[in-house]
Amino acid sequence: QVQLVESGGGLVQPGGSLRLSCQASGSTFSFTRMGWYRQAPGEQRELVASITSNGYPYYVDRVRGRFTISRDNAKNTVFLQMNSLKPEDTAVYYCLQYPDYWGQGTQVTVSS
Repeated sequence: QVQLVESGGGLVQPGGSLRLSCQASGSTFSFTRMGWYRQAPGEQRELVASITSNGYPYYVDRVRGRFTISRDNAKNTVFLQMNSLKPEDTAVYYCLQYPDYWGQGTQVTVSS
């Protein structure tokens, strides 16, 4: 059974930065694609970024150039560095170990 624990969310002003972390239990992390998703109030959950087991990233257009996904396979951890944050980035951010292991989510609020 895989368990994922996210951390690093909070309140930040527009233009600020946050770094999210997601630590996974179990022995399959280093062989598995990981992803960050987000869900704003009243919206569907959407992909933000993903990373292959050997470190190749993918970003959706609205975060490309501002967010960076990375992973440390030795620590079973995936990160999401978020820079130049905008109010529209406000959401609960979820970590996914593909295909279907989800974390509990961490709130990110971008507001002045």
